[in-house]
Amino acid sequence: MWSQLIRQFRHYLKLERSLGENSIEAYTLDVQKLADFSEREFPQKSPLDLELEHLRRFVNTLAALEISAYTQARIISGVKAFYRFMMYEDRIKEDPAQLLEAPKLGRKLPDTLSYPEIEQLLEAIPLGEPEGHRNRAMLEMLYSSGLRVSELVELKKSQVFADIGFLRVVGKGNKERLVPIGKDALRYLKIYQEQIRVHQTPAKGNEEFVFLNRRGQKLTRVMIFLIIKKTAEQAGIKKNISPHTFRHSFATHLIEGGADLRAVQEMLGHESITTTEIYTHLDRDYLRQVLTEFHPRK
Repeated sequence: MWSQLIRQFRHYLKLERSLGENSIEAYTLDVQKLADFSEREFPQKSPLDLELEHLRRFVNTLAALEISAYTQARIISGVKAFYRFMMYEDRIKEDPAQLLEAPKLGRKLPDTLSYPEIEQLLEAIPLGEPEGHRNRAMLEMLYSSGLRVSELVELKKSQVFADIGFLRVVGKGNKERLVPIGKDALRYLKIYQEQIRVHQTPAKGNEEFVFLNRRGQKLTRVMIFLIIKKTAEQAGIKKNISPHTFRHSFATHLIEGGADLRAVQEMLGHESITTTEIYTHLDRDYLRQVLTEFHPRK
């Protein structure tokens, strides 16, 4: 029964929740962990029969395995989503996961690069190599537009509107947004497209993707992560950085420059402005100033 319900859960996440493939895969793996545990510890229990005490034993097992609090919280989130789906489908009358508690999480924020560090890293990219122009265009775009790495690898030529300086980005849940792109990013993108990309033969099905590897296929998220790690080493930057560091730095520098929170929220594609506040690690004085200026009951 587990496998059948998990398949139905996947359809629900795709059709009803409009989640992307990466999110669907993560939720599925989380619920599969519960299924494996249940079949081992409570073989007589179906997914419909599990109660809060069974789910708590599953969570206690995760903690005993010394899985990080963040990973535990993510798995519990997947389990909760699974039981909400079963309530939605009228498969169960009460949600046993409703009172399931996740471990307390601190607000651990990724390292942010200062603007001089951004320049230092970009200047370290060797433009004498074909991949150099591609990598410079990619990293310029990550910083210029605050893209998620998944949005960058999926970017298609038809989504770039260079004449007006905007990208049409397809983000989480297939939600579209328009994001401005800086002049430097556009300049390096043009060089890459006209001097490098035009000479490549894309692999079948990859013709529309902006950024390609040597085999003419779209880049993977892992490949971009490795490119950034290598470039940081070449630049002598010791911070632990990833593709998300560019997105975080983009938002931080906008806020520090006086940008409106709502504008940053729109560019990042956040549903809630609370998420934007966390990403930009705003200080309390700034938040108080925003409240004083814009709240109707200040």
